[in-house]
Amino acid sequence: MGKIVVVNPNSSAVVTAGIAEALRPFGDHFEVTDLPEGPATIATEEDVARAAIGFAELAQTRPDALAFVTACFSDPGLDLARSLVPQPVIGVQEAGILTALGQADLFGIIALSARSIPRHRRRMRMMGVLDRLAGELPLPDVSAEDSGRDEALYAHLLSLATQLGEMGAGAVVLGCAGMGPVRARLEADTGLAIIDPVTAAGGMALARVIDHLPVAGARA
Repeated sequence: MGKIVVVNPNSSAVVTAGIAEALRPFGDHFEVTDLPEGPATIATEEDVARAAIGFAELAQTRPDALAFVTACFSDPGLDLARSLVPQPVIGVQEAGILTALGQADLFGIIALSARSIPRHRRRMRMMGVLDRLAGELPLPDVSAEDSGRDEALYAHLLSLATQLGEMGAGAVVLGCAGMGPVRARLEADTGLAIIDPVTAAGGMALARVIDHLPVAGARA
């Protein structure tokens, strides 16, 4: 039985392990991997372009997979892979935003850096959701790994989430696959719906392939 292949397009083993942990409550339906040749953080337009090719090439080698998830908030390779493979391909930015829109009229995003905001907005323009964006605020150009694990950054994350709430956001999407470990804490501290894009994408991917999953209790 095939699995949903979730690709962390960077080379951080810590972030990859965090993605696997975030998806664990969904059961044994995911295979989480990364691109060892990639940068530790997808930061620049060049990083995104190279990650896109790496993700799409990996997808083409896995005809056994039920679906694919590109687990970087810039959704590298999403459109390219969709044009090359027959399986469903999910991007965590799209999934996170769509999940937020199911919970609130307006949403906000916390980005890793100011550099990533223009490409996030391009994707949102393509999705047709910019009129429901309360705002996107950046961290000070931090790494994907540190964004969800550096205790010194938490106060900054809390401040940004609070500001987005004051701007009208009822839901805040964490703008990096590495931020998942702080989701529950931020939600408790702000009272806002905090969306981990990885779990949003995992749930969406499962919904797309539900007919191909083994039935609990069925005999092999």
